[in-house]
Amino acid sequence: ISKILEKVVASQLHSHLSSNNLYEEFQSGFRPHHSTKTALTKITNDLLLAADSGLLSILILLDLSAAFDTISHSILLDRLTSIGISDTAFGWFNSYLSDRTQFIQIKFFHSQSSPVSTGVPQGSVLGPLLFITYLLPLGYIFRKFGVRFHCYADDTQLYQSTKPNSTHTPSILTDCLNELNFLQPNSDKTEIILVGTKNSVSKSKHLLIPFNNSLLTPSISFRWCRTRLHVSSLKPSPSPATAPLAPSQITHHL
Repeated sequence: ISKILEKVVASQLHSHLSSNNLYEEFQSGFRPHHSTKTALTKITNDLLLAADSGLLSILILLDLSAAFDTISHSILLDRLTSIGISDTAFGWFNSYLSDRTQFIQIKFFHSQSSPVSTGVPQGSVLGPLLFITYLLPLGYIFRKFGVRFHCYADDTQLYQSTKPNSTHTPSILTDCLNELNFLQPNSDKTEIILVGTKNSVSKSKHLLIPFNNSLLTPSISFRWCRTRLHVSSLKPSPSPATAPLAPSQITHHL
């Protein structure tokens, strides 16, 4: 019965987000007609067009620590209020998130129950939709700094294209990352990728970006959306507007 009720609420919340144009345009997770393919295609195409123009792109793959488990219930309820959820509907969501407990069971032994004050219920129908609702402010933050981005659920990529040797872009990315205080970004697993021509990448291979009391340094390969990507130098295509993606030297292996 609980799953049926959640499906009904999820359908109504989806209709509310869709009809009021509240979904983040560049969020491909948990949405109809969106997938990892749409996210990969969008970012890859943007990076190739920038390389064709002689620009260097700095791509940051942001890792969030236990993203679904660290959601603040009070902030999530504020998000729901901000998108127009009120009165009886708000009371239902408040009740849905309240008074939850959890315990660990191994065979016939289990721990004492402890209250759950953060996170969305694991395995729930509503959990994914509540999660991307919680992340809605990300788009505002990235746009405020003029940083391009795309998300697939908690996989968040932000990127900026600039002329090689520019010092302005790295500082913008650092300021942008520092505003993500409502999340718990993991600097140890967050990666930087430099994408451009061989010459433009060589000029910036020693790039360092301060983040969470550590320094992010460029990598040459990374895993994103269950795909292993390897980035090497890109050769500009004859016509940026019509350049196909296949000849690029960004390769992926499923």
